[in-house]
Amino acid sequence: MEMTVAAPPPPTIAEDLKRRYFASPLQALVSLFSLAVIAFVVWKVLNWAFLSAVFTASGGPEACHAAAGACWSVIAERWRIILFGLYPFEEQWRSALACVAVVAMTVLSCIPAFWTGRRLAVVWVAGTALFYVLMKGGILGLPYVGEESWGGLALTLFIFVTTCLIGFPLSICLALMRRSDLPWISRTTGLIIDSVRSLPLITILFTFAIVLPFALPQWLQGDKLYRVILGSALFFSAYQAEIVRGGMQGVPKGQEEAARALGLGYWRSVSLVLLPQAMRNALPATINQFVISFKETSLVVIIGFFEILASGNAAYGTGEWRFAYVEVYVFIALIYFVFVFSLSRYGAYLERRMAVGER
Repeated sequence: MEMTVAAPPPPTIAEDLKRRYFASPLQALVSLFSLAVIAFVVWKVLNWAFLSAVFTASGGPEACHAAAGACWSVIAERWRIILFGLYPFEEQWRSALACVAVVAMTVLSCIPAFWTGRRLAVVWVAGTALFYVLMKGGILGLPYVGEESWGGLALTLFIFVTTCLIGFPLSICLALMRRSDLPWISRTTGLIIDSVRSLPLITILFTFAIVLPFALPQWLQGDKLYRVILGSALFFSAYQAEIVRGGMQGVPKGQEEAARALGLGYWRSVSLVLLPQAMRNALPATINQFVISFKETSLVVIIGFFEILASGNAAYGTGEWRFAYVEVYVFIALIYFVFVFSLSRYGAYLERRMAVGER
């Protein structure tokens, strides 16, 4: 007759805390000191951000000078400049709707019911077209607003979305070309990818914005904004191509051989067998690349675009609000955090759904 030994009960919360942080007198002292430092920092931040802060713009800058906390009055007074930049004041509702259209397009793309090529194409084409019509106007009774007047959050989202929309398909093409059996194709593609990856993004943006017009005829130059987007998309595609190629290398060789044995041609084996598994393998790095690309949109401020960071600089640039730059940057950082954290959490959801890392 076999004897079974009952497993010990799991430790309580108090026992677990004692084992982790108060196992010895020295460890208890370090834990209490760390807790005191954390409590002090949290209290200082809460006192500055909320308890002693000024939230209304009625008192103006003078009320902020008299207070000991944050001056959120600058946000209440200058939020339009931060979010809309140089966009005409009476037309800023269009910029707000354009941002809503981009967010709605992104949310719909994240819903599994839309995960087919046709549905995603409809969502992205319709969302991008709606954004462009709202921002530029010139039709449907909307006044025309040139790209030079675009700014704020709408411009940041436009650069990010179009960069990914152009760069992601291009990255797949580059990854497939680098794996080509023809040496002149694979080596040329590898040279292009490695050359782009060896340059900082700001160099590529500056080249496409300033230098490229000297090498192109007038009819081919286009607007500076679209040249910058093409440069950003090229940079994105070079890094993403290596991520996709790494995902392809993680697919067992037998998968391709089995596809060929079933009579599938090159394109069908790539689209139905190789790429789905490769994208699954490359999912964590792909989400990370999207996050990096969103944050890198702030670099366009160096070449003269009025995106959300430049708009924030203008919000406190006047003499009366010059002291409130910390509050402005905290507000902008919060906007970046909302978008980046949402991307990261969605990536974690996809990893759980697809069981990435599990075999």
